[in-house]
Amino acid sequence: MQLPPSESVSNCTVTDGDTLRCGEERIRLLAIDAPEKPGQCRAGRTCAPGDPFASERSLRVATKPTMTIRRVDADRFGRTLALMEAEGKDLSCHQLENAAAIYNPNWDTGGYVFALCGEAAARRSLTR
Repeated sequence: MQLPPSESVSNCTVTDGDTLRCGEERIRLLAIDAPEKPGQCRAGRTCAPGDPFASERSLRVATKPTMTIRRVDADRFGRTLALMEAEGKDLSCHQLENAAAIYNPNWDTGGYVFALCGEAAARRSLTR
């Protein structure tokens, strides 16, 4: 599998369990859905189960001052959909392995996350 090209990013901040901001760029981690903070789950939507604050802490612990980004696409909200890596560890995989998010195969453009951590993705899949 050929991954998209990578580049270095720095000074990113965690917005929630599946979103970061690096400068002006809003980045949504590819193929995962983290629990929403209170009042953030839109009416009629089934939101990811779990503790949104624990999910955010999990992602914050995994982020580093400089990371690698592989941009895949953009979502309907204008966020970059991307694979993010910190010290060689994919952040979507980190969130799945720590039960801080669920895997949505419909959002796995290119099948990258399943290829990187299929066991964790299968265990935390939306379609289980």
